[in-house]
Amino acid sequence: MNRAAAVALTALAPVSWGSTYVVTTEFLPPDRPLFTALLRALPTGLLLLAVTRALPRGAWWWKAAVLGALNIGAFFPLLFLAAYRLPGGVAAVVASVGPLFAVGLAALLLSERPTVRTLATAIAATLGVSLVVLQAGAAFDLVGVIAGLAGAASMSAGVVLTKRWGRPEGVGPLAMTGWQLTAGGVLIAPLALLVEGAPPAFDARGLAGYLYLALINTALAYWLWFRGIERLSATSAILLGPLSPLTATVIGWAALGQALTAVQLMGMTVAFGATLVGQLGPRRTRAEVPALDPAGSTTAGSTTAGAPAPARPALAGDRSPAGEPEPEPERAYASTASTGTLTKQTAPAVAAAITGTVAKTSPEPRTP
Repeated sequence: MNRAAAVALTALAPVSWGSTYVVTTEFLPPDRPLFTALLRALPTGLLLLAVTRALPRGAWWWKAAVLGALNIGAFFPLLFLAAYRLPGGVAAVVASVGPLFAVGLAALLLSERPTVRTLATAIAATLGVSLVVLQAGAAFDLVGVIAGLAGAASMSAGVVLTKRWGRPEGVGPLAMTGWQLTAGGVLIAPLALLVEGAPPAFDARGLAGYLYLALINTALAYWLWFRGIERLSATSAILLGPLSPLTATVIGWAALGQALTAVQLMGMTVAFGATLVGQLGPRRTRAEVPALDPAGSTTAGSTTAGAPAPARPALAGDRSPAGEPEPEPERAYASTASTGTLTKQTAPAVAAAITGTVAKTSPEPRTP
C-alpha cells in the first residue's frame, strides 16, 4: 500500500470521530457520557476478542493494559470532563494541541527529530481549529483545561507507544484493537457506575446510535487508526486529528443548519492545509540522494548485496588473458598539474577512466 492510500484510510478514523457529537446529541440519552464511553469500548472490545480469538502473551498483557488506558480508558473520561467543564469550542481547541505533545514524545521515544515544518504545521492546525470553533466571550475553567490537556497528552502518548512497541508477531491490528478497547472499557466501567449510577433506559433510536458508535465509530475507526499508525510516523498520524472538529463543523452545518462565518471558513482552510502539509514525507538530504558511479549507474556508497563489485579500468602493464602485457594506450594529451587544464597527452586515458574501458591500440613504433 502506498503512502497516499495509508493516509486516506487512516484519516477516516478522525473523520468518523467527528460524527460523535451529532450522534450523541440527536440519538442518545442526555448527560450520560461515561456510560456512552463504556458502551463504545467494552462490548466492542469483547466482540473483537471473540472474532480474532487472540489474547496477549507475556509482556503484552501489561503493554495492552497501558495502551488501552492511554488510548481509551483515560482518554475518554478526560475528554468528557473537559467537554462538561468547558464550552465545546474551548474543549476542541485544548484537544487540538495533541500534535505538539506527539512531536515531543516522538523525539524522546522514537528519535523522530522535530523539524521547523512539523512544529509550524502543528501550531497552524491548532490556530485553524481555534478560528473554527472558538467563540467570543468563551469561558475558561482551570479544571476543564487541565483535563483537556491531560486527555490530549494521553492520546499522544498512546500513539507514540503504539508506534514504538508495534505488535506481536502473528497478531493483526484487529486483535490489538480488541485488546485496547477491552482494557480501556474495564477501566471505565467502575467509574461510570460510581459517577452515573445504573445504565439509562433508551429506545430504538438510542439503540441505533449506540450500535453506530460501537461498530463504526469505535471498532472500525480504531482498527483503521492503529493500522495507520504502523504505516505512518507518529506525528503524521496525530496531525490527522484536526479532521475530527472540522468534520463535526461540516456535519453541524449540513445536518443541523448551523451557520458558518467567513472566519470559520478561513480557519477550516488553515487547519485542513496544515493537515495536508503534515502528511508530506521527510525531505531528502544530499547524503540520501544516490550518486552516479563512473559507469553512469546509481550507487549509495556500497555495492548491492550479491552483485559483483565494478571492475577497475585496465591499465598499462596489466596482463592480458593470454599472459602478455597490455599495450599502453596512445598518449595524445597530458594534464598540466599546475593549471588543472588538459594539454596534449592523456585524453584517451581520461576517457577510459570515465567509461571503465580501454580501447586496444597498437604500441608506438620504436625508432632504431
